[in-house]
This record gives sequence, C-alpha cells and structure tokens, in this order.
Amino acid sequence: MAEDLYSVLGVQKTASADDITKAYRKLAKKLHPDLNPGNAAAEEKFKQVSHAYSILKDPEQRGKYDRGEIDASGQERPEARYYREYAGGPEGARYHSTAGFEDIGAFSDLFGDMFGAGAGMRGGRGGGRFSMRGQDAQYHLDIPFLDAVNGTKQRITLPDGSTLDVTIPPGVSDGQVLRLKGKGMPGLGEGPPGDALVEIGVRPHPVFKREGNDIVVDVPISFDEAVLGGKVEVPTIGGRVAVTVPAGSNSGQTLRLKGRGVKGKGDQLVRLSVMMPETVDDDLKRFAEDWKKSHAYDPRRRLKEQA
Repeated sequence: MAEDLYSVLGVQKTASADDITKAYRKLAKKLHPDLNPGNAAAEEKFKQVSHAYSILKDPEQRGKYDRGEIDASGQERPEARYYREYAGGPEGARYHSTAGFEDIGAFSDLFGDMFGAGAGMRGGRGGGRFSMRGQDAQYHLDIPFLDAVNGTKQRITLPDGSTLDVTIPPGVSDGQVLRLKGKGMPGLGEGPPGDALVEIGVRPHPVFKREGNDIVVDVPISFDEAVLGGKVEVPTIGGRVAVTVPAGSNSGQTLRLKGRGVKGKGDQLVRLSVMMPETVDDDLKRFAEDWKKSHAYDPRRRLKEQA
C-alpha cells in the first residue's frame, strides 16, 4: 500500500485519535462489503481503510509510521548504514557499523548471552529463531439494538477477504470490546497469535431505549383507557404482551414489567402517554362542557405552589 495512510482515511497528519476513529467508522459503514455486494472497488477501498486504521489507531505503530520506521504496509524499513568518528581512534580511524549484515552472527550471540536461549530466541547459537506474540487486531462491528440485548452471532469480513465469526453475548453495550483469543495477527517464529478486539456499536431502536439493564418504551393510551383503565398490548424485547393500565392513569406514569429487561435481570419500564383523538367531535365537546360545570379542577395547582 503506497498511498499515505492519513490520505486513505481523509484526515490530516495532526488528527487526534478520536478524529481518526470517527473517520474510519464513517468510511467503514459506507464501504463495508455487506452493504456493497459485488462492488469490487468498494471492497478494495474497505481493505485499504481498515489497514490504515489498524496502524494509525495504535499510538506506537502510528509513531513508527510518522518517524518513517515502518512503511504504509506496516513493514519495518531497513536500517541505513552509517559512519561516525571513533573517539580516540588511531589516525582518525572511522567506525563502520554493519549491524544486521556482516556482524549478524555476533549480534545473535549477544542476544543469546543476554537473555538466554528461551527468551525470544529459539534454537542453538548461529541458527536461532526469534519468537514473538502476534499483535492484537482491532475491529468495529455495528449491530441492531435487539441483537445487542438478546445476543446473536455475526460474521465480520476482514480486509484480506477472510471472515471472523463473533458471538455477541446478551446484554452487550455500546462501545464494549469483545476479545477473541488467538484471532489476531500471527506470531513470529513459535510465538502465539494475538487476539481480535471487536468494539461493538449498537444502533438505536425506534421504539426501545436502554437505561442500564432496564428497557424503556413509551406507550400512548386513549382518553377513555386513561379514565377507565383496561388491557393494552405493549411491545417488549421478547414479543408483545398484555398490560393492565390502572383507571385514572396520567401521562408520565410508569408501569414496571419484572424480568423483561436486558439479560432477564432488568425490567421493562412502560411510560404512559395520554393521547386525545385526532378529531374532537361534537359529542366529546358537549361531554367535556357538561363535565367541567361540576368537576372543574386545576391540573397546574402544584406547579403554581412550587414555583
């Protein structure tokens, strides 16, 4: 990947970590293969965006990239040979550093002497192999509200075209990070692979809201239901149920359905809202006028007393 990583995400080099994450999420939602079936250009751009984010989101990797220690593909750049004056050397002799080339045998011996054969170098002297745990891979997954509260399984399409199956536990919250052991980048030598860190984004629901482990839903009731009470049908995250509205109910009154919240631990809160009919006909007007003559009251009395 030769293109500048910042340009891939459409941000400046001085962009904050939050700005980089926001730019990635915006592009990922637009370019995700699931939303662009058969669009090879979008899929390729999605891979580039995901790769750029995988480097720039990591402060250490971003620093290396900014300093030119790694290229846009994430590979380390070879160290340049250099010369410097050897202090006190005879006749102005120069010290020639060839670390990583002619002196590699001595360099390996030094590592073996310092750390021992089991601390990252595998095998004997001269044939050693460096082992290191693989890096963690970070992904973002947006899921529907009901999948978050009830649990589900989702499949992520990775930048290289492979897939990763993710089990979403019931009650996962927005911003929560799931760790998938051993599903990250491969290790070096005999080192184990890293983990996959999947950040969950929960899409809002048009009816339900979440407050801790409680589920909140606003339910409108008619004028006569508020006065007389009765049974009304209410949606829950597990299906529709019949709820008894007490006679004389008011807007803002909350009914609690035990055990119908997140994970079966929370409750569902049903907030009532009294709705007048769309059209007030003559019968209702006459009824209100007659009722007002003998039952007039001030619903704002407490407000006036407390103000």
